[in-house]
Amino acid sequence: MLIWPAIDIRGGQCVRLRQGDYGRETVYGASPAAMAERWRQEGAKRLHLVDLDGAKDGVTSNFESVREVVEAMAPHGVECELGGGIRSEETIERLLDVGLTRLVIGTLALKQPEWFEQMCQKFPFKLVLGIDARNGMVATDGWLEVSKTPAAELAKRFDGLPIAALVYTDVATDGMMSGPNVPETVAMSNATSIPIVASGGVTKLDDVKRLAEANIPACIIGRALYEGTIALGDALKFED
Repeated sequence: MLIWPAIDIRGGQCVRLRQGDYGRETVYGASPAAMAERWRQEGAKRLHLVDLDGAKDGVTSNFESVREVVEAMAPHGVECELGGGIRSEETIERLLDVGLTRLVIGTLALKQPEWFEQMCQKFPFKLVLGIDARNGMVATDGWLEVSKTPAAELAKRFDGLPIAALVYTDVATDGMMSGPNVPETVAMSNATSIPIVASGGVTKLDDVKRLAEANIPACIIGRALYEGTIALGDALKFED
C-alpha cells in the first residue's frame, strides 16, 4: 500500500479542516515547504497537496506555496500531486510544468465530463479523478455543493481512460479522526478498474491495516499525522 501524507494549504499556511468545513480550521504550520521537509525526513516518498482556496474559488490561489514544496522535494525524488482549483487546460499545463507528478480533478470531472475525458487523453496517467462523496453522492466545489450523481456512477463513466488513480474521499469522515469508511471504499474499488486511493478518516495504524487487507492500493493520511495518532514511519511499513 502506498502512503500519501497530506499537506492542505490555505492562505499559504499548512492547515486541516473538519469535514471540509472552512469554518473549522486548524493551522499546523506557516510553511507548507517546511512541513513537506518534515515528512520527507520521516521517510515519505510522495506527498498529496491540496489547495483549499483553489477548491473553493476555482483558481490555484496557492501556486507559489505549491511551487516551493515541489522544488524543495524534487532533488530528493519525492513525488507531489495536487488537487484543488484545477479547472482549465492552461492550469494543468502550468502545474505540470512546475514539476507536479499528477493532478487531482474533481469538480470539473462531474460538471464537464467530456472535457475531463479529453484532458485524460491529452495528459495520459497525469490526471487523478477526485471523487468526494457525502452519503454516496458526489460533493463538489470544495464540498460546498452536493450533486445528485452517485459516486460509483461517476467512477464507472471514466473506466478505461488513462487515469493515474481515483482519490475517493468520504466527506463525513474527513478530518474527524473517526476511522475510514472501508465498506464504501471497497464498493468504489469494485465499481471501477481505476486504482483507488482512500482518503478521509484514517486515524490509527489499524485503519491503514484494514485498508491494506481490503486490497486498497493507497491511502492519504492527514490529521492523524499532525495530531500524532499515527507515526509516519509506522504507516510506511505497509509500503514494504
